[in-house]
Amino acid sequence: MSRAQTTARVQVIHSSGVLRSALVALLERERFQVTSASGFSRASSGTTGAPGTPGAPATVTVVDGSCPVGAAHLERRSLQGSAKEPTHATPALAAARPGLGLAGTGAERAGIGLAGASRGRAALVVLAGAEHPGVLRLAYAASALGLVDRDGPANHLATAIRLAAGGGRYVDDGLAMSLLRAMDMPLSPREVRVLSRAAQGDSVAEIARGLCLSHGTVRNYIASATRKVGARNRVDAIRISRAAGWV
Repeated sequence: MSRAQTTARVQVIHSSGVLRSALVALLERERFQVTSASGFSRASSGTTGAPGTPGAPATVTVVDGSCPVGAAHLERRSLQGSAKEPTHATPALAAARPGLGLAGTGAERAGIGLAGASRGRAALVVLAGAEHPGVLRLAYAASALGLVDRDGPANHLATAIRLAAGGGRYVDDGLAMSLLRAMDMPLSPREVRVLSRAAQGDSVAEIARGLCLSHGTVRNYIASATRKVGARNRVDAIRISRAAGWV
C-alpha cells in the first residue's frame, strides 16, 4: 500500500453526532488515522493511529457541506484568501489519476478544475449533493481538492481522501454538471451564506453576529443577492434561490 493509504490523518467535521461517528467508523476501516469535530475545534471522539501521534495535525479535512457547521467551515476557508471567487469554468482536472474511471472524468468532460490547496493547511474533501450547487460553489471557493457525492458509494470518499492527501484532485461524475452550474450561479459564496441564514429565519442582527459582519454589510449582501436573482424582496430571493438549490 502507498504511504497515503496507511498514514493519512483525517479530521471529520459534521454537526450531527450520529453521522460524524458513522464517517469516523467508515474511515477507520479504510486504515486512516481519524479524529472528528462538531465545530472548528478538534473533538476527542474517534482518534486512531500510531501511538504518540494523536496531536498531529490532519492532512485531510472531510466536511459535509450540507450541514450548518460544514457550510460555516467552507466559508471560513474561502475567506482566508485561498481562492478567488470563480466566475467561469477553469481548466480541466489535469491532476486526476488515470484509470480510476470515476476520479475527475466527469469534471474533465465538463471542462472544470478545482483550485489547489493552500500551503500549510489540510487538504479539503467535501461531501455534497448534485441538487445543491451552492455548496459546490462554496467548496470551490474554499479550494477543495475533492468533491464527493454524499449519496454515492462509500468507497468514493476513501478514494478522494487518498488522492487529496497526495495533492491530487477528485470530482464524482455525478457532481460534475452541478459544479458547472455552480460556476454560472450569480451569487457569491458570502451572499449564499447570508441568504442561507436569512432562509433559516435569522434576523439581520443574528446574521451579523454569526458571520462577524456589520448590520449594514449584511443588508448590503441581502440587497445584492436580491438584485442578482431578479427578486422583488428578500422573501422572493430566498424562494428563487431555494428552488435553484443555491441555499
